[in-house]
Amino acid sequence: MVSTKPYLIRAIHEWCTDEGFSPHIAVQVDERTRVPREFVKDGQIVLNVGAEATHQLQIGNDEITFQARFSGASFSVAVPVSAVLAIYARENGQGMAFEAIPEHVDGEAVGAGETAHVEAETETDKPDSPTRRGGHLTRVK
Repeated sequence: MVSTKPYLIRAIHEWCTDEGFSPHIAVQVDERTRVPREFVKDGQIVLNVGAEATHQLQIGNDEITFQARFSGASFSVAVPVSAVLAIYARENGQGMAFEAIPEHVDGEAVGAGETAHVEAETETDKPDSPTRRGGHLTRVK
């Protein structure tokens, strides 16, 4: 069965375009994604997928492909739909976020009826925040 994710991505993209907004996608970058690596931060990249920023945009059921310019250089971008974390309008942040779908070793995405192991962050995993000791100013008499 085909995932609903590509249909939702296409719908939010169309809504953004109809409203005059700039649709952006947040992508989890790995070996399957073809993006300019110099713009990747913390394993993610945000891409403008608006009509004015892309050429030959194709939002397929398995992959999003387009041509775009990065710092003046043309680049062919390919992003698996499973790597899309969110699609939203840059102007107001409205859109939809998705869970990243991990892939098996053979390249097939974890599908319905299967579960992926995801470690939850517990209280002990969070870094300790420094204790506040009043203001940084001292009173001088």
